Amino acid sequence: MRAATGVWRWRHSPLCRTTDLVEAWVALAALVLLVLAAPAAGWISGARTDASLQRAVEAQHRSRQPTTARVVRLADTPAPGLTSPESPGEQPLRRSVVARWTAPDGTARTGTVSTRRERADPGDTFRIWTDRGGRPVPAPMRPETAHAHALVVGLLTAALAGVFVEAIRRLVVRRLVHRRYEHLDRAWAKAGPDWGRTGAGS
Repeated sequence: MRAATGVWRWRHSPLCRTTDLVEAWVALAALVLLVLAAPAAGWISGARTDASLQRAVEAQHRSRQPTTARVVRLADTPAPGLTSPESPGEQPLRRSVVARWTAPDGTARTGTVSTRRERADPGDTFRIWTDRGGRPVPAPMRPETAHAHALVVGLLTAALAGVFVEAIRRLVVRRLVHRRYEHLDRAWAKAGPDWGRTGAGS
């Protein structure tokens, strides 16, 4: 963390320039922001994301119902995409089957759904989720999965905030370095014509 190195410039010295003091203040401010503000931003972002996702999880559980489906036969066409956000890598392990299940209103439904390959034989049963109309839907997100997503969002927010603070610090320090060179050029322009001459300045 290079922001801390600039604090060392902030000390009493007859050679200390104004730009040195400014750089020290900038480094100190950046250090405080990196230690306090960036984690706070990550925590707030993660907490708000978690609250939003938990409300979505509750809404999904209210609007979706689990039921048992029974395999009738293998399907000739792929099942509609009912991928779960929690296990996208499981799709190659699934088979499309024609199954029969009972809708929430008690009526029998038949349709093409996907299930695990070991449950794809006629007569096998497996659990599916349906909406209130009895149509197959993806399984609702689990609360712990929502927590994990919110944690990732919080960590990314904190990291981005830290990168932003460090980028601003570097831009300010770069500008200060340019100002030092400008001051040095002006000082050299004044002393340059007499540099090296015998008795110069006498």
